[in-house]
Amino acid sequence: MNRLAGVTSPYLLQHADNPVDWWPWGPEAFEEAKRRNVPVLLSVGYSACHWCHVMAHESFEDELTAAAMNEHFVNIKVDREERPDVDAVYMEAVQAATGQGGWPMTVFLTADAEPFYFGTYFPPEPRHGMPSFMQVLEGVRAAWVGRPEEVAEVAQKIVRDLAGRQLDYGKAGSPGAEELAQALLGLTREYDAVRGGFGGAPKFPPSMVLEFLLRHYARTGSEGALQMAADTCEAMARGGIYDQLGGGFARYSVDREWVVPHFEKMLYDNALLCRVYAHLWRATGSELARRVALETADFMVRELRTAQGGFASALDADSEDPLTGEHVEGAYYAWTPARLREVLGEDDGARAAAYFGVTEEGTFEHGASVLQLPQDGPAVDAERIAGIRERLLAARAERPAPGRDDKVVAAWNGLAIAALAECGAYFERPDLVERATEAADLLVRVHFDAAAGRAPRLSRTSKDGHAGANAGVLEDYGDVAEGFLALAAVTGEGVWLEFAGFLLDLVLDRFTAEDGSLYDTAHDAEKLIRRPQDPTDTAAPSGWTAAAGALLSYAAHTGSQAHRTAAERALGVVQALGPRVPRFIGHGLSVAEALLDGPREVAVVGHPEDPARAALHRAALLGTAPGAVVAVGLPQPAEGGEGEFPLLVERTLVRDLPAAYVCRHFVCARPTTDPVELAEQLGAVRP
Repeated sequence: MNRLAGVTSPYLLQHADNPVDWWPWGPEAFEEAKRRNVPVLLSVGYSACHWCHVMAHESFEDELTAAAMNEHFVNIKVDREERPDVDAVYMEAVQAATGQGGWPMTVFLTADAEPFYFGTYFPPEPRHGMPSFMQVLEGVRAAWVGRPEEVAEVAQKIVRDLAGRQLDYGKAGSPGAEELAQALLGLTREYDAVRGGFGGAPKFPPSMVLEFLLRHYARTGSEGALQMAADTCEAMARGGIYDQLGGGFARYSVDREWVVPHFEKMLYDNALLCRVYAHLWRATGSELARRVALETADFMVRELRTAQGGFASALDADSEDPLTGEHVEGAYYAWTPARLREVLGEDDGARAAAYFGVTEEGTFEHGASVLQLPQDGPAVDAERIAGIRERLLAARAERPAPGRDDKVVAAWNGLAIAALAECGAYFERPDLVERATEAADLLVRVHFDAAAGRAPRLSRTSKDGHAGANAGVLEDYGDVAEGFLALAAVTGEGVWLEFAGFLLDLVLDRFTAEDGSLYDTAHDAEKLIRRPQDPTDTAAPSGWTAAAGALLSYAAHTGSQAHRTAAERALGVVQALGPRVPRFIGHGLSVAEALLDGPREVAVVGHPEDPARAALHRAALLGTAPGAVVAVGLPQPAEGGEGEFPLLVERTLVRDLPAAYVCRHFVCARPTTDPVELAEQLGAVRP
């Protein structure tokens, strides 16, 4: 009996009709393994994962393979996006044992959840040096039956080794200018000066590192940092990893040149990159950055927004090819010259092929191409190209669309809220601010759980307006708090500051160790073989440094020494890792830039209908000082008491005009009524 039919995870529901007797993660499955004296087969993936689909089709839909799995194992299927804690614990074991990881992840466990054999994708027959999945099943079963003492010994050793990997970074001090300079030097060594980005293939968008480079430039004036950020952003925006018709970024590029993407589109990538391009525009005025930021924001709203106002997790990599009827990767996005001519006619088809780099040989499979904007492309009529784009987009909309994972993940919605709120403010798009506010409302209404008699918590996911059963992890608290703080700065609604404070108090109470380090799960969360604790970024900011950033901003808003001290202690990990592995702790480096700069505290006061206040508020939001916090509201004379924003207390009009107050390191600049002067106060600090 497959037990996935009643779950809410779209990924698990994809497997509900498999002949495999799948169990969701839970104590019942392990009790069954103990009762039957068989190992557990743990399969972890996510709904937009191409190779997860491949293995499912090849093995989990195969009757003979399923029969072997059902007879000899208890089979557990986990959505890594719903249970990042389970994924993190066993991925750490996979990477420690094999030196690499990825999804689908296949792990064999004892009935005590101790791992003893690992892998990722296994093919249906031996190929490329990999055993077939059936060979793996047979080998594991033979070891379990014939050498049980050896299996138990291996499992216990792995658990001991994982326990010995405990981090000890809480005692390190906060990173200083020297560590950040060393991190920049390390990034320079790994930078691909020809193609942009860092490292080789596959190449991932380095969102958090780009944010660090922009903040480092703002603080120090380093032209090299700005150049790496700007060139990487341009290379990605011109490549196939960016959807040249509909906006939005694919998960990564399989090559070094950003040409052929792995086609799934994830909310977290697009939220992070939308914000990066908006910040690049803020720093440079780049029209390309402005266009990409807005197109990415519009993509998220158009294709990922749910009926309840939140944002769905992902669009699948695979869809049905309208010509062959096969379900294949990239079918929705790829073009041939013939297909362009079919939609556009001979002249515009040829023009589109030249403009988007579509060739007879193709850049993808079967002679198809992923649309790009080659830097040496011909000069064209912008209006005509806009018309071509619209016609191609309309034609593509007639193709079978990729599937959408409709679950709302709290952390990723926090990232989207921050990006949309800032884009709306920067580019005078109030509709984007409204969409950010609606997503924040959903998180408060559905994801907050403060039931009487139970510790308050944040739910990790929801679907169709109903909260999932899984508790939020540290990244949920940190990223949602960050989103609320950005929304508070843009809207002037102090309730978002209050909600951020509520979440961050829970971080201090339930996720923080005595030495100031942070755990990914709360102290009362389900006990796994190891309590996960990872300060390094993955595709999104680590929970550790996301929480540190939100704590620092909240402290700047409120003057809370407890929150600032917690942020400084948490950033000890950046002092330890920043100079050594800067690519993998980019968000922590960004937060460290804010710490070194202050961060600056900006209070803007005036009446809401006064355009002079709006001009000051806009200048404050467009300031490039790293991590500056902004509060806007009515003037508050001393006798008025404390309002929603502590920064506004005792801030009054100046000569009856709206005014801005900028403070940093307990020192305040002269209040100003001039947006130009305010912009200067919030510009870069030069050594």
